[in-house]
Amino acid sequence: MTNDLVEKLPTGITGFDEIAQGGLPAERSTLVAGTTGCGKTLFAMQFLARGIELFDQTAVFVTFEETPADIRKSASSLGIPIQRWEDEGKWAFVDVSSEVSDATSTVGTYTLTPVVARIEAAVRSVGAARVALDSIGAVFARYPDVRTVRDEVLRFIKGVNSLAVTSVHTSERLADYNGISRLGVEEFVFSNVVLMRNVLDAERRRRTIEVVKFRAAPHRTGEWLFTIDAREGIVVIPLVLVAPSERASQTRVSSGIPKLDEMCGGGFYKDATILLTGPTGSGKTLTSLTFTDAAYRAGEHCILYTFDETRDQLARNAAGWGYDLAAMQASGLVQIRAEPPELASLEDHFLAIRRSVEQERPIRVVIDTLSSLERIATPRALLDFVIALGSLLREHEITTLLTSAPPSPTARTFTPAAALEVGSLADVSIMLRYVETGGEIQLAIAVLQTRGSAHDRHIRQVTIDSEGMHIGDQLNVRSDHIPAGTFLPVSQR
Repeated sequence: MTNDLVEKLPTGITGFDEIAQGGLPAERSTLVAGTTGCGKTLFAMQFLARGIELFDQTAVFVTFEETPADIRKSASSLGIPIQRWEDEGKWAFVDVSSEVSDATSTVGTYTLTPVVARIEAAVRSVGAARVALDSIGAVFARYPDVRTVRDEVLRFIKGVNSLAVTSVHTSERLADYNGISRLGVEEFVFSNVVLMRNVLDAERRRRTIEVVKFRAAPHRTGEWLFTIDAREGIVVIPLVLVAPSERASQTRVSSGIPKLDEMCGGGFYKDATILLTGPTGSGKTLTSLTFTDAAYRAGEHCILYTFDETRDQLARNAAGWGYDLAAMQASGLVQIRAEPPELASLEDHFLAIRRSVEQERPIRVVIDTLSSLERIATPRALLDFVIALGSLLREHEITTLLTSAPPSPTARTFTPAAALEVGSLADVSIMLRYVETGGEIQLAIAVLQTRGSAHDRHIRQVTIDSEGMHIGDQLNVRSDHIPAGTFLPVSQR
């Protein structure tokens, strides 16, 4: 069978259909396996709920463990109105929980043949196109040996597939990275396997989802971050799924600092992502405020996210440089979002930014600073966050300023290698650094790259006063006077 002949059924789960390249293979059974708390049951519920909400496809939920009452209660917390759909004939339960509990008290005494018959009756009663079974592991763990399990799983899947429905079967795993399924045979019987993980890494939970196989059907490989949101349920965060736009803006926008615009070839392209790196006190927040003020003066909508300071602290500091944040916000052109990173997971921060971008359509976005998110992120998660953020902002052609502190030898997250990878995602890379020259510590700036444009390659002096940032003449700095890692050699760019 060729890929062209495998029809996909969209799940409707946010972000999942992108990595599944269209959804689950239609009229087949898919195993969704994972450890405790990874979201298997929620995936099954959402698969059915989105079918009803988005595609007018009715559903059957087969429960082997929880009662229908428990499932209705859990679903209602996410706004899934199962009871109403039952009353409307769009959702039907097949409750096998009490039968499995009683029959499996003695190993090997339970048969699934009557269950298939009940599923068939429920499918016909509501005309279901989608079926979810949660959790088949509750039955198969009771069989006496692996061979019996394999035979029963195969027989059961054939029975469900004969109903011409697309089904999701959840099952438990004992570990996130040790085998596929609990009994080690289910994955060989199912044509399609999806893994969900809930990994504890550096005292932080990180949920990921992976399509292990779709037999004879395309899909994206690797693990993909996801979060569980109170409004949307499972939200998979795509990393680089947005195709590069065929359009490339020729319009320039100002940073608000004339000399910096000149160093960058006349300003930033309107759809550019700018990465500004510098140590504490070097002017990152000042540059962010100046960039925001430039948007305000140009009549452009700008959202500034700060993870370092409170709203009042930012307003006080801005006033010291002559920027009136209250007036900017009152105009409706500027919005300030300030909250400590610890108030949400990294994935939830991304989700909040995504919603703001999609609902409010800003022209510019500022994030000050990425480094603050190191407190809540693993190295891989933070890098994934930056990749996903870049994908989102490029899709909407937003002029974006990201600030970050340079990596240190003791950094837990952005190692020098990771910092280079993050820098490669930016269209413009700018560095602020302290340098020693003439027996003094001075502040310097350099533009490392501007894609699609010539730029000033000189290291220039920077001064900061009550009127803001000023970029001056070229600094005559010998390489032995520049601290290690201050500026990247050309060979490393």
